[in-house]
Amino acid sequence: MIKRTIEQLKELEYLKMSELAEYCGVRYSTVKYYSELGLLPYEQRGERLTKYYPREEASTRLKDILTMRDEGKSVPEVINFFRGIQNG
Repeated sequence: MIKRTIEQLKELEYLKMSELAEYCGVRYSTVKYYSELGLLPYEQRGERLTKYYPREEASTRLKDILTMRDEGKSVPEVINFFRGIQNG
């Protein structure tokens, strides 16, 4: 598998987990963690139900999460904040 460049990733509408991590400059485990908490939007496709993240929405959400964490917000506070957005 050939690794895509950041410029190529910018042209895609959906990214795989590893591509989203590369695009946002974070570790794969960071994307996986917040995805498992239900904080990152994704669609599952194909036989293997691979997760595909909408590039614009997921990268913005991930940057918002990381900003909140840098500001000292706890993970439960971040979860509650985004649940409030979804329900509000």
